[in-house]
Parts: sequence; C-alpha cells; structure tokens
Amino acid sequence: MNQAAVDGNTTPFRVIFAGICALVLTVGLARFAYTPMLPIMKAQAGLDYVAAGWLAAINYAGYMAGTLLAASAGDLRRKYVLYRIGLVVAVASTVAMGLTRDPVAWGVLRFLSGLSSVAGLLLASGLVLNWLLQRGRRPDLGLHFTGMGLGIVVSGAAVVLTLPALTWSGQWIALGVLGLLFFVPAWLWMPAPASAPSTAVEQGAPPPATSVAWMRLLNAAYVCAGFGFVIGATFIVAILEKLPVLQGRGGWVWVVVGVAALPSTFAWDRIARRFGATRALLLAYLLQGAGMLLPAVSSSTAINLLSAGLFGATFVGIVSLTLALVGRHVPSNPSKAMARITLGYGMAQIIGPVIAGYMARATGSYQSALVATAVLMGCGALLLYVADRREARGHT
Repeated sequence: MNQAAVDGNTTPFRVIFAGICALVLTVGLARFAYTPMLPIMKAQAGLDYVAAGWLAAINYAGYMAGTLLAASAGDLRRKYVLYRIGLVVAVASTVAMGLTRDPVAWGVLRFLSGLSSVAGLLLASGLVLNWLLQRGRRPDLGLHFTGMGLGIVVSGAAVVLTLPALTWSGQWIALGVLGLLFFVPAWLWMPAPASAPSTAVEQGAPPPATSVAWMRLLNAAYVCAGFGFVIGATFIVAILEKLPVLQGRGGWVWVVVGVAALPSTFAWDRIARRFGATRALLLAYLLQGAGMLLPAVSSSTAINLLSAGLFGATFVGIVSLTLALVGRHVPSNPSKAMARITLGYGMAQIIGPVIAGYMARATGSYQSALVATAVLMGCGALLLYVADRREARGHT
C-alpha cells in the first residue's frame, strides 16, 4: 500500500489514539504493571525487599538505555522502526514475566520492558508531533500523555480483577494478552513518516544564555524529583496494601494514582500559565513530598489514598513542566538540554529503588524510605525557590 493511500485513511484521532495506546501498552502495562504486581509476587513468588528494588532499578536502567538509543536514531524512519520493535518487546517481555521464576531472567525482562517504554514516551510522542506539524495542526501533546494515566488505570484494574482467578504467573500472561488490544491500534494507526525532514532551527540572533548556576539548580531539583517518582511508582502499592482495608486490593491504589494522573498535565499547564512554571513546579514538589510523608505518619485509609492521589496528580506534571521550562530557557538546542537533565533524573530512578530496598530490609518496612523521599522533595522545592529568585532578578 502506498503512503498516499495510507495517509488518506489517517485522521488526527487515529494518530493520537495510536500514541495513547502505545503509552498504555509500553508504560502502563509493560513498565508500570510491576507496581501492583509487586506485593503479589512477594506473597506468591518469594520476591524479597532487596530483589524487588533491584528489579525496579534494572527496569529504569532499561529506560535510560532506550533513551540513549532513541536519541542516536536521528532519522524519523529509524525511529518508526524502533517504535514498532518497542511495541513487540513490550508484549513479549510482559508475557514472559509469567513464564519463569528465575530472578536473573526477571531482571533481563524488566530491562527489556524499560527499554520498550521509550516507544511510548519518546518515539510515539515524536511521531505524533511530527505528523501533526506536517499537516499544520496544533501540536498539543497533552492529550497524548493522558495515555500514562490511562495505562496506570488499566494495569491496576487488570491486576485487581484477575487476582481471584489467577496466580501471579497467570496474571503476567493475562497482562501481556491484554496488551495486544492496545498493540493493534498502536501498530496499525501510527503512520510511517513520509520523509525525514531536517529539524534544524533557523539561527537568528542568539538567545540570552542560561546561567550555569540556574541550570545546576534545576538539575539538582530534578534529581530529587527522580527519587520521589521512583519510590512512589515502585512501592506505593506495596506500602498501602499493608493497611487492613486494602489487603488484597492494592491494585485499586494504582487505579487511584492513574485517575489522578489523567488530567494532571492540563491542570499543571494552567497553574504554570497563571503563576509561572518554576512556582508551579515548586508547588508540585511540595505536594508530592507531603504525599510521600502521609503513609509514614498516618494509618488512616483516607489519608493513605490521598497520598496515592497526590502522587498521581504531580509526577506527570513535574516531568512536563520541567522539560517545558528547559525548552524555554535553552531555545537554541532544547533536545540536548532535555536529554542532559533527564540523565540525572534517570540515575535517581536507578539508584532509588535499590536504596529503598535495603532500607526496607533493615527496618522491616518502607517507612524510612518514605520519610527520606519526602525530605528530598523538600530539598528539591528549596532549590527551585532559589532558582525562582534568580529568575526574578534576571540572573537565569
């Protein structure tokens, strides 16, 4: 079939829906289903605190490797091929988690699932953006990133609904089969790029340079956010499921996170427009830090569910606001600046689960890891406050 025929059947709805389905599959199921599955694997498959942390770290290492791979593939057609490979790997690595009890094999599979998540987060968003721009349409990726929240809802609900009938291994296989429902539109409705146009930006007068000090402050704050994100994304279900009312229903905690995440991109965008991006980020850090602290100081079911909601409402917003802020301050080469700041965020995601795992084994719970994470988010907020003061004085 020639490209013209394909393009004739392609609509903005189909392209955006393909991107959303890619996020649900690669992020919601392949990458994030591990969170609601963690307490089940601990109970049924003998997974301990330290191994759980290492598997999460390996998963994020896979994401970092995938980020570097995607960045090295400058040609849009190559990115399209990598996108499709990522879809296949997402389904295969999810199903295969239920076919082995070998911790080494689990590590390999979690690495591959992290690698595949780049297909939804980076490659799909780039392909959707390119398609919309080539047709003169508004490049609003907010709708695309609702796939993250939707994917969390889908994975959490799927784990809860299959728990009574299936063992942990059967649940992983069922999650992979469910992924096929999203694989089909993600594969068929994402059009191949017609060409690989140059993305170079015309160089006029050079923009005002962003100070090294301001960028270091933002980088350090984003490292703190990396710890906050990974502790919540990895352990929040295992933490909250220890509450009597939530025992055996931990997957619903993950659904709460996803529902809160669905509108968050749009909400934080409005807050940033009203108060400024740095101040909006500072607020998001404080809310996420408070949310991390709540389970450590209260056993109330309502308070703990509020913690899950605060995490869902802030983590996507922190990423989108940070990258937008970097793009605004480094307009001459935003991609390079975004990649650089993502490295620190990613390293925190690799280190965080391992540290939390050892802390949990030493203390018998995740409470100390939660307190440490809340402190780090507070430090990140303080760094952002200093950055905001510099920005207000014109020293960006």
